[in-house]
Parts: sequence; structure tokens; C-alpha cells
Amino acid sequence: MKFHRDLPATRVFAFGTSKETATVPGPTIFATRGVPTHISWTNHLPPRHFLPWDSSLATARPRTGVPTVVQLHGGVQKSTSDGHSMAWFTSGFSATGPHFSSPAYSYPNEQPPGNLWYHDHAMGLTRVNILAGLLGAYRVSDPAAEAKLGIPSGGGEFDRNLVLFDRDFTSAGALFMNATGNNPTVHPQWQPEYFGSVVVVNGKAWPFLRVMQRRYRFRILNASNARFFKLSLSGGLRFVHVGSDSVYLANPVVTDEFLLAPSEMADVVVDFAETATTSGAVVLRSDAPAPYPGDPGEKADTVAVMKFVVARKPEHDPSVVPAALMTRYPMPDVREAVLTRRIAMYEYTKDGTDEPTHLYLNGLAYMDSVTETPREGTSELWEVINLTDDNHPLHVHLAVFAALEQRSLRSVDEFRECMRGSASGGAGGRNDAEACGLPRYLAGGRRHAVPRQERGWKNVFKVRPSTVTTLLVRFRPLEEEAEGRSGRFPFDVTAGPGYVYHCHVSYFGPRRQRDDEAY
Repeated sequence: MKFHRDLPATRVFAFGTSKETATVPGPTIFATRGVPTHISWTNHLPPRHFLPWDSSLATARPRTGVPTVVQLHGGVQKSTSDGHSMAWFTSGFSATGPHFSSPAYSYPNEQPPGNLWYHDHAMGLTRVNILAGLLGAYRVSDPAAEAKLGIPSGGGEFDRNLVLFDRDFTSAGALFMNATGNNPTVHPQWQPEYFGSVVVVNGKAWPFLRVMQRRYRFRILNASNARFFKLSLSGGLRFVHVGSDSVYLANPVVTDEFLLAPSEMADVVVDFAETATTSGAVVLRSDAPAPYPGDPGEKADTVAVMKFVVARKPEHDPSVVPAALMTRYPMPDVREAVLTRRIAMYEYTKDGTDEPTHLYLNGLAYMDSVTETPREGTSELWEVINLTDDNHPLHVHLAVFAALEQRSLRSVDEFRECMRGSASGGAGGRNDAEACGLPRYLAGGRRHAVPRQERGWKNVFKVRPSTVTTLLVRFRPLEEEAEGRSGRFPFDVTAGPGYVYHCHVSYFGPRRQRDDEAY
């Protein structure tokens, strides 16, 4: 695949209906609400990976072949079609994970219209397989409801997906990934984060797009492993947000810039008619530190993402951005919560260094017993305690959630030591926020406002370091009242291997959750 005219062709892993038509990103899948999509995923990957694959991690371990399994991020589907990380399989099904059942997946698409994406989800290999190219965009449309809005929709020239990620290349055009770990005596090849110097949009490095003087809709996905994008437009142009992740907003929100985490999606409208008095070129750019948020006071360089070349001739534009969008969704209501859970993020380092060796949720490894058993038809309050130095985009499968507040912890080092107890170098520990006096450490802590464009229902939220983020997590269909389901999904959520939640910077260990059979 050619990422840039000045680079030789690059070897990739890619999705497609044939080797000749496969692309990075993979083909955008257009689905219609209420019309199921059925896909048989097959694996034609080679016997060996062409990127470093650290076998010291908890990972899929076939004797030969590259494991993969596909997750539809943001999709509402039974867990046997959810791309469980232990449902991986190799070419010809010569090896399969313990939760593999079938390569035939069914996506009901019985969810609100919005933006999703599909990507590799194999245990211990997600970061490597996505880096190799196994990702693509997916849309669920509701033509009747969306036509009433008047914004560009339905795909085509004025309604486009923009898939952003960063990569490094060798002079020979090969993808480059450091093969030496940051703690090589612990993990010979594992690096906790990956940052490439080249920004790629829809498979092209620093591309340009010719546009007319009119409104365009861009469904922007950050498919990077670890890089955050803080996006803005030159020439004073602004973004009008109409959706966040897989759900429309109730009302449009205008911003000059916004932060997009790995796996997060922003659905925006840009009016290029506002460039009539400028030079005719608009640059989409980013100035987020890497890693994010960086050191206090650190100022990141501004990097170009892509260029829009705007036609000089004015253009008739029949589209509008209405004052109200999708107002039919329920407002978040904390009174719905049946219980409160506390989820703590820990980072462990090698003695005598500040280099991480592993990261756990609630001090537990992925293969430990299931700890979260929400009941179908309920909502829960999750207090997510980030005891690491990084911003973590938290993603919950099956559910949607609303971010209610973020509060900084005071004396966070003291609180962290209490939470970790005797497990400063490993798993386990006290992990008892109540016993450690969480309210005392929150008293007087700064409150961070949830950005206006992120106050709707989402499936990814950026959990700031040294904060407690409160989420209202909804384990029930978003439009259950209109559909007469009384809190039930259109499939058995208790069947199969269950669902997970995890950070989407591609190195945080996921935790398992199951929906309880007791209602």
C-alpha cells in the first residue's frame, strides 16, 4: 500500500473482500438501523507477524499464525459477536482462542444512528494488529430521522469519514515499531505507548481534499494507538459538533478546537463558505502533547493533519444545521443508578525505575475472576479513580454512559500508596477507596467541566490523571421506551463469554464484566 507518493509501498494487514481490494482503513460499512448486518470474518494473515510481538505479555499463543478477532466498537450486539479478546483465530482456524465459537458475526443495528468502527481485538495483540492496519469505519443510519435534520448525511461527497492515525516509516517504506522494550529485562519488546511522526488520514500521509464553499460533514475517528489530537482549523473556521461517538447530540455545539482521544469519534460540520475572504486553503492541525497530557506547562508543537483546498466560486448549499438535533434520547438521571462502583487504575513500574511494566484495573489482571456483574435494564454510577500519570480513554462494551463530573484528587501520592498497600510492585493491594478516605482527598479538589460537546451519551471518555470521574453507565437500550422493550436488549446478554471495559490507549489491561441473569 502507498501511504505517500514519495514512499515505497508499505506492507500492511488490511480488511477487504479480497487481497486485491483490501485497504487501510478497511471498507466503510454502511448499515441501516433495524436491518441486521451479517459478516463472516476470515483470517488470511501469514504464519508470522511482520511487527514485534512480545510473547512475555498475556497474549494469544498459537503455535503458528497471527491471531485476530474483530470488535465492532460502539456496536450493541450479543457477546458471541462482540469480538471477545479470547475468541481469536488464526488462518484456516488452525488455532482458536478459548472463547471462539464461530467466525459468523451478526450485528442487529438496533441502536440509534451514529458512528462506529471495527478493529482487531485479539488478546495481547490489539496494539500491533491495529498498527499493521486492521481497522475500518462503520455507520448506522436512520434515513427518515436524519433527513429531517438537514445536515449532510447519507455518505457521498459532503458527508465523509476521516480516520486519523500516526505512523513511522523506514526509508524503504516499511512500518516501523521499536523492537526493544522500555523494560527489556521484563518485556523484551513491549513499549507502553506508540507515537509516529507521520499523520495519516484515510490511508494517506498529510493529504489534501478539494472542497466547495459550503457545509461538509466529517465523522472524525482517532484510530491512533496512543496519540491524542487537539484539533483546530486555520483561517478562524470553527467546528459544529452534531454527535459524539455513536450518538447524536441533542443540540449542536460550536468549538474552535477540541481534544480527541484514541478510539474517540467526533461528528462535526464545517462551513467552508466562511473562507471566502481567506487564501482558499484551510489546514486541519493538532497541538496535543505526546504522551498526553504531558508535563505541566509543556507546550506541544503544532502539526499539520491535512489540508482543504477551497474552491473560489461560491456554491449553493441546501444544507442547514438546526437548533435541535436528536432530542428524543433520555437525559442522564442519577436517580436511575441502582449502585455505585469504584474502578481504580493502577500503573506498576520496575523497582528503581519509572518505566511501567503493567497496568491493572482494581489491582486485578484480565484473567482474574469477573468482578462487574451489572443487571440488564439498570444503570450504575461508576467512580473511575485514575492513579496513573496519563489520560486514559475509557471504553465500555455494550453500554453507553454520560460523564457527570471530574474532580482532582489532593495529596494523590499519599492516597495512591494507601490504595496500593503492600502491592507497590505488583497486583492486588488494598484497593479500598472508602477505607483510604476518598472523600477527604476529593475535598477542595478542582472540578473539571465536561466539554459541552461531550455531555451526551458516549462510549469513550477521557479520564484525566489524578482525578475521579463519575459516569452514569446505562445497561439498557437508549430508546427502550419508544421500542417497547422495557429495558431489554434484542438478544440474550447473559449468553456467551460476556463483555469487557478497558482503556483504549492500546496497553491498559481490560477487565471483564458480565450481565447478571437476575433481573
